[in-house]
Amino acid sequence: MNQTATTHQKVMRAVIYLVGIVTLAVGITLNTITGLGVSPLISMPFCVSQIWSLSFPVMTFIAYSAFVGIQFLLRGKHSRIRDLLQLPFSLVFSGLLSLCGMVLDFTLPHLWQNLLLLVLGIVLTGVGAAMTVNMRLVANPADALAQTVGEVTKKGMGLGKNIIDFSAVGITLLIGLIAVHRPVGIGVGTVVAMIGIGRVVAIFNHFFKEKMNRAAGLE
Repeated sequence: MNQTATTHQKVMRAVIYLVGIVTLAVGITLNTITGLGVSPLISMPFCVSQIWSLSFPVMTFIAYSAFVGIQFLLRGKHSRIRDLLQLPFSLVFSGLLSLCGMVLDFTLPHLWQNLLLLVLGIVLTGVGAAMTVNMRLVANPADALAQTVGEVTKKGMGLGKNIIDFSAVGITLLIGLIAVHRPVGIGVGTVVAMIGIGRVVAIFNHFFKEKMNRAAGLE
């Protein structure tokens, strides 16, 4: 492989990674805009911030830090020090979510419109999660944890994503019911996303993972 090809692959890897991050942030934001419930990815920090009037970015960072810790526990002696880079990534990604929230500041009046927006949000979230994790750089801690669970169970990231999302929503429901006796941030959109995002990841990887990895020099 010549130097030009190597450089091209590095650029492709960076482009795919950055596009994946933005796609993930937009997907999560669209999910929230629908008013049908927040994404499973951010349901726990959102719930805690709403109940106790705490900073949502700070709560997100704390939740992501816990996700990194769980990864180290699951990987055991196979843990990687570079996974700690997920912590500064979390700060940047929280800022990107805030920016997307400001740019995509709109509401839709009809239920059918919000349902279509929900489907789009789920697809973008799944695609963005798969793209960032597949590039093997620094992934969103929740998605990196999903990949770790998929590796540990030997069932792939798609199922790992479903497991993490189900767990996050379950914990969020428990927090809301104990603290204020009602669900906070959880709605039909959360439930649909909880099932759909993992399936989108699995389908996307089935058709595109090998091609993306080849383009990025990761074969």
